Amino acid sequence: MRVQSPRELFVKSLRISGYLKSIPKGALTMKAISAMLVAFASLAITSILVCAQPDNSAKPRTVKGQVLSSAEMPAVRIKFDKAFKYAGTQSFVLYDVANAEQHFFVDADKQGRVQRLYWVQFEGYLPNNTHSYRYRVNKNVNLGGLDFIADAYARNRKANPGRPDSDGSRAQAFLESKGYHIGDEVLSQRLVHLIDEAKRNELMVIYLEDLSALGFTAADLAPGGKAAAKWGDISQGLLDRALKGMQISRL
Repeated sequence: MRVQSPRELFVKSLRISGYLKSIPKGALTMKAISAMLVAFASLAITSILVCAQPDNSAKPRTVKGQVLSSAEMPAVRIKFDKAFKYAGTQSFVLYDVANAEQHFFVDADKQGRVQRLYWVQFEGYLPNNTHSYRYRVNKNVNLGGLDFIADAYARNRKANPGRPDSDGSRAQAFLESKGYHIGDEVLSQRLVHLIDEAKRNELMVIYLEDLSALGFTAADLAPGGKAAAKWGDISQGLLDRALKGMQISRL
């Protein structure tokens, strides 16, 4: 039995597939067949290489229900109390020096007035600079085996709006675009985990409450304010509530 050559097998496959019908008579020369063999082989190799590439389409951070999962920088899982509804995410370059990715879980009334919220931010400096994060450390808390720098403050957002290009201003604009409104008087608990030894990447969680529910203003709680003596207890209660409403664990 005669063994067919690669060219004969190729022509046979073209005949079976019906492809030969589209080729003019006399055009299927040995030279043309060789050229088609090379083209098909190149296409096959390219397909194999493409299929062998890792799938980079998977997002490093996803949200399902009350759970925010981050596959990297850092690899953590954050679960929020069922009272908080996921409001979405946005990413941007902050101050032209760092990448920032924000996620929001909101507890609001039917009119969209925010009572409480969690603002989660993954941030890291761009490779074109040598900046590092520097925080004054007054208190530390450990959550899921990760150390967080903890600080709290009361603020009147109208009196202290911050820079229009700040992450806070971007967060407010995003939430407003979703129909949420934050009052002027707020309490904020900030928790920051520095991810790497170089302190160039961080995970920040901010828990925010409407201060008016406590019957005070930011000025009341400021040093010299009429309720300044209450700040210690109020800030501790704020931290307790922030920790109670979420669970952080390593992946």
